Amino acid sequence: MQVREVDVAALRLALDEARRAGEAGEVPIGAVVLSPSGEVLAVGSNERETTHDPTAHAEVVAIRRAASALGTWRLDGCTLAVTLEPCPMCAGAVWLSRVSRVVFGAWNEEYGAAGSLWDVLRDGRLNHRPEVVPGVLAPDCSALLADFFATRRS
Repeated sequence: MQVREVDVAALRLALDEARRAGEAGEVPIGAVVLSPSGEVLAVGSNERETTHDPTAHAEVVAIRRAASALGTWRLDGCTLAVTLEPCPMCAGAVWLSRVSRVVFGAWNEEYGAAGSLWDVLRDGRLNHRPEVVPGVLAPDCSALLADFFATRRS
């Protein structure tokens, strides 16, 4: 698990997307899909409240946009950078889209499926297992979520 400069840059962009989502009343989670050469293919943020779509998690939104940009559902060689560890649904989308690497910031103690609660992404029974790089910019990603929920509670 090697953190690359492009991973950190992608996570910073995902944090920007997450902040915008939070300002729009969404849970502030952002995601970026990078091409195999490290170019930004797509960005996404949570859109569940805005679209009334329970599947509109940041990862799914970004994966859909990246697949559309490439004209294929196969995202071989691509990297998904996301501010929060993917949930089981998003881990399934990563697996089905063949994303090669997942880089995430904060651990998701409630719903995480990339090593905390479950480890769907590295399950040996699956035919595709992406590299997982956890904890990139974790303090920034965690703080954004904590601040959002603290504000909502008060």
